[in-house]
Amino acid sequence: MNAPLYNVTILRLAASIPHGERLADPEGSAERRSPVCGSRVTVDVRMDGEGRVAALGQDVRACALGQASANLMASHAIGRTPAELDAARDALTGWLAGTRADPGDWPGLDVFAPALSHSARHASIRLAFEAVAEAAAQAVARGDG
Repeated sequence: MNAPLYNVTILRLAASIPHGERLADPEGSAERRSPVCGSRVTVDVRMDGEGRVAALGQDVRACALGQASANLMASHAIGRTPAELDAARDALTGWLAGTRADPGDWPGLDVFAPALSHSARHASIRLAFEAVAEAAAQAVARGDG
């Protein structure tokens, strides 16, 4: 694939990350780091009465790919259940690893197709999705207790 790794779409997404402030009173919070490049994403969530993400905040210290992924995650996470977030994380992980043909149904993830052959970049792309899935699971578990 000859498409550039850092294309205009990736750079635009990286430059405009939504929900870029941590929540003051999260019900769940998770941080993920990439040991390869040092990227770090922390995600906070609050859930609604139906077990869906009602509020999200994040702190993103990552490369352009990690920032773009955090944008795509945050742009579509509100209203999602922990099961939907797990499915998105698992689909993205499988696609990057080459065990599935597509990134799943989360909007926009196909923008990372040029990164498929750059395995050292995969961890950064997964960070936001791993963190939001863990934060939502944590929030639900706290609500049960």
